[in-house]
Amino acid sequence: MSDSIYLSIIVPSYKSAGILRKNLPVLITYLKSQDYSFEVIVVDDGSNDHGATETVCHEMNCIFCRNKKNIGKGAAVRTGMKAARGAFRIFTDADIPYELNAIGTMLRYLDFKEFQLVIGDRKLKGSSYLTEIPELRKITSIFFTRFVGTIVTANFFDTQCGLKGFRGDVADFIFKHARINGFAFDVELLYIALKQNFEIKRIPVRLTNQEKSTVKVFRHGVGMFFDLFRIKLNNMRGYYKG
Repeated sequence: MSDSIYLSIIVPSYKSAGILRKNLPVLITYLKSQDYSFEVIVVDDGSNDHGATETVCHEMNCIFCRNKKNIGKGAAVRTGMKAARGAFRIFTDADIPYELNAIGTMLRYLDFKEFQLVIGDRKLKGSSYLTEIPELRKITSIFFTRFVGTIVTANFFDTQCGLKGFRGDVADFIFKHARINGFAFDVELLYIALKQNFEIKRIPVRLTNQEKSTVKVFRHGVGMFFDLFRIKLNNMRGYYKG
């Protein structure tokens, strides 16, 4: 890689060494087939896995970062974004769940069409899934996304898709101001972007891989609803201003 990095991919991880070992090679093979420079940054969110995640990263020539404690996915993504050097930055999940062609689509909108954010939206026409979501999680997801889209993010209903891309300067601004550590951090990112009138493009995504989820519907769901009110409170306190 040259000193000038075109794309940074941030992958938050928690107890995911085995998942990374299986799926990172697919991502890296794809990136090596492209004609731009890149870096892959894996952030271990305090897994206490005796160095297993770090070992996988070194074997695959990825940059390894670590939060000392398990703080949350939002905190892990922030750590990765602060370490990133890319002109464009994308974060995705450890199981690399979505069709990799979406990366190219994101870069076209970020680089050539001058959008400041590009986000995956699983509800857009053209999106598809290979596995069924459990019924309880599906119902909870519908209720949460409708509530968020109506109350917080102005009709951006699918805030939780784990594939989002940013221009480097925009990522610097958003992640400097972001404060939510848990799963509602996606909502906060979009909330800050909307407050700044950033141009946001939604794209369809195709699920090609899905490992067993570590999300606990009730426990994490309650925490996410509390975080929504924290986002509103943070805004009232002026934390999201430039």
